[in-house]
Amino acid sequence: MLERTANCLAKLDRINKTLHHQEADRVPISDFFWGSFLERWRLDLGLPADCDPYRHYDLDWQVTTPNMDPHVKQFEVLKENEEEVVVRTGFEAIIRKKFADPMPEWLSFDTDRIEKVAAFQFEDPWNPARYFSAGDNQIAGVGDGFARNSPPWVDTVKTLHRDFPVYGSVCEANEYMQRIIGPENFLLWIGLYPEEMGRFIVRANEFALEVLKAQIKAADGLLDGIVIWGDIAYKKDLFFSPRYWRKWYKPGLQALVDEAHSHNLPVIYHGCGNVKRVFEDFIGLGIDAYNPLESKAGLDVVELRRQYGHQIGFCGNMSVITWAQGTQDEIRAEVLTKLNAAKGGGMIFQSDHSVPSNVTGQNYEYVVNLVRQYGRYPLQLAEYDLPDVK
Repeated sequence: MLERTANCLAKLDRINKTLHHQEADRVPISDFFWGSFLERWRLDLGLPADCDPYRHYDLDWQVTTPNMDPHVKQFEVLKENEEEVVVRTGFEAIIRKKFADPMPEWLSFDTDRIEKVAAFQFEDPWNPARYFSAGDNQIAGVGDGFARNSPPWVDTVKTLHRDFPVYGSVCEANEYMQRIIGPENFLLWIGLYPEEMGRFIVRANEFALEVLKAQIKAADGLLDGIVIWGDIAYKKDLFFSPRYWRKWYKPGLQALVDEAHSHNLPVIYHGCGNVKRVFEDFIGLGIDAYNPLESKAGLDVVELRRQYGHQIGFCGNMSVITWAQGTQDEIRAEVLTKLNAAKGGGMIFQSDHSVPSNVTGQNYEYVVNLVRQYGRYPLQLAEYDLPDVK
């Protein structure tokens, strides 16, 4: 086992106590960052080009992503110039990444007819290249940025392990549906061909379960938890009915949670959008904390704590709109109000999705300092203390 610093062990104790709904020394804080934010942050604060916020602010945890693409393959570059790149990925999808735009554009999908769904094959989830070799992969390489030849996942885990609690991660079925067939066909086909799509969802979750088992084995004791990526909702509601989700998605998700817990690894579930109609299901699944709790989708961590008490932990809910556009007084009010949900433990402070480039470096730093100042236990939240939240 690689040796860890005393500071890392203190952070791990802080995270684990928080997820067990105990008050640690203070509320843990970390986040996910857009590459464009990192560029702005360094520029705004005059920091070196290789500076990263995790080490600069000594944040409390990091998440890593092995190669979870259905097919392990190098990107096929179809077009590339100074403005954009077009590639075919291991999802057998063609993606255009315009470097000036925040997110990529899906152009086409090989699995473009329902008849192709049954024929789609997931390659070996135990392939050592997913964990021990450098290479291209869509989830790690094509987002708000564009990167080729991601380093071996296990090397990344080892690099971080000394200084940070390190979580592995796995995609559950909905992340695969969106990337293999595209959001339009995905929504249409669930309505037209619910059974066929249901069987595809089951196969995707079976693949995900094996990816989870394989990465836990590959990490050989170096992981401290698991993030499950599984966006199932948009701003107003779920993409599909709760009944459909419970029939086809929920059993596979339960298997992922149970597998992680069998290795004493806590689970943070990342699901964007408004999931109020199935939030109690996530509690029943044994999810340790829900992320990101999008404020812009109508979720409020304080109200959720009032409603559900300490049945589940929370990770997120700091409005990035306030973070980007608010005055310092408005930002302070947002931070201190949301910290009420950390009473008794059970809350990791993060954004309500990830930190975008319209957040200034100064505003980001202001929030970190507020959480460090007011997030010490016992919490003293001044005029923003809510006595009915416990």
